[in-house]
Amino acid sequence: MGDVPLILGVDSSTQSTKAVLVDAADGTIVDSRSVPHPSGARSEVDPRSWLRAVDDATAGLLGRADAVAVGGQQHGMVALDADGEPVRDALLWNDTRSAPQAAALIEEMGGRQACADAIGSVLVASITSTKLRWLRENEPEAAARVASVLLPHDYLSAHLAAPGTPVFTDRGDASGTGYFDARTATWRRDLFEQALGHDAELPRVVAPGEVAAHTADGRVVAAGTGDNMAAALALDLTPADVLVSIGTSGVASTVATAPIADATGTVTGFADARGAYLPMVTTMNAAGILDLQARLLGVDHAELARLALAAAPGSGGLTLLPYYGGERTPDRPSARGHWSGLTPATTREDVARAAVEALLCSLADAVDALVVHTGVEPQRVLLTGGAARNEAVRALAPALLGREIVCPAPGEYVALGAARQAAWALAGTPEPPAWTVPTEARLPAEAPDAEVRAVRERYAALRDRLA
Repeated sequence: MGDVPLILGVDSSTQSTKAVLVDAADGTIVDSRSVPHPSGARSEVDPRSWLRAVDDATAGLLGRADAVAVGGQQHGMVALDADGEPVRDALLWNDTRSAPQAAALIEEMGGRQACADAIGSVLVASITSTKLRWLRENEPEAAARVASVLLPHDYLSAHLAAPGTPVFTDRGDASGTGYFDARTATWRRDLFEQALGHDAELPRVVAPGEVAAHTADGRVVAAGTGDNMAAALALDLTPADVLVSIGTSGVASTVATAPIADATGTVTGFADARGAYLPMVTTMNAAGILDLQARLLGVDHAELARLALAAAPGSGGLTLLPYYGGERTPDRPSARGHWSGLTPATTREDVARAAVEALLCSLADAVDALVVHTGVEPQRVLLTGGAARNEAVRALAPALLGREIVCPAPGEYVALGAARQAAWALAGTPEPPAWTVPTEARLPAEAPDAEVRAVRERYAALRDRLA
């Protein structure tokens, strides 16, 4: 601990753990490390592998920090026994086996509107409570041994805190469990028991900006939060913005001052890490759409972009519905990808462009849904994530999304958001510290012309026809 406070932010994602050490005053990165998860992108994993990864990623960094916080993948079910050991591998957000349990729980809650009113969202297979019901029905002996249930970031926060510290979480990540009321920041234990079949320990919910715990050697530990909440905090998201992240999943989110209860299930009414709400639309298929297309064409991503930009708008009438691994929004866990409009004249360029257009049409649907349910027309779209650097994505986004596109400089925004949360807790101020996010590119909005409207219309027709 030095004269100038340094803050450690950790991002435990599906595929890796990243740690960034930053200057508390302005968020400048001083040092960083990244450790891959041996599980890759599987949908279930021994959560103890995350502990080893966070130890490796924070080695040499945590000792230099005055405070630390963890941002982690949402929804994952970490079910522990009375000794704090996992009763089974954690089920992650991208595991869709609990889709039947989601439908059953919705019915038991009184239908989709009652479900949305209770927890802000309509249950889908991603959400934790559905995974608990699946565990109860399919592995009853393991379910009976469950003494506590944590989210992935909670599990890592507890690991960093001093031994014996009661487990804790924040309202942002808790709002994605299916048994939390974000309006009152309280657990719905009735819904938790309805899912698992019995009560168990749940984390203490830490208020925004508060100190959650300390490490064994006295460093501040903040509550941590979900990955999307952390990214929104890092980018200082406002109601005038929509954040579109194109990573393993596709996410469109914004900040709202009032809770959302969308009975269609398109918009999930999560809480944010600052005391407001973070309505969100999430797709399971995002960067992977481009990954698969590049692999099928035998090219890298730069060449995929070149091919896409060489094709005419509309891809020669070729349309892709990219639900390759099932989909979360719309809720089609058993769906598969579909191509429509292939002809003898279809070219490699058309195939490449159709993949980019499909990705952006899916995200445009997400942005439109946020506008409908918040009643706020965003002034700009913040475009982040690995696939946001694809030149074809950037070239086509201003027209297909119909808004100004701002591309923040590449950064580990989940880890930076966690760091900002930790700096906030350390400072003890009413609001988090003001950090500036550099902008890499600003792309003016383009009014959709007839060709762009046709692309979205064909995509919508295929989407609805295959519902």
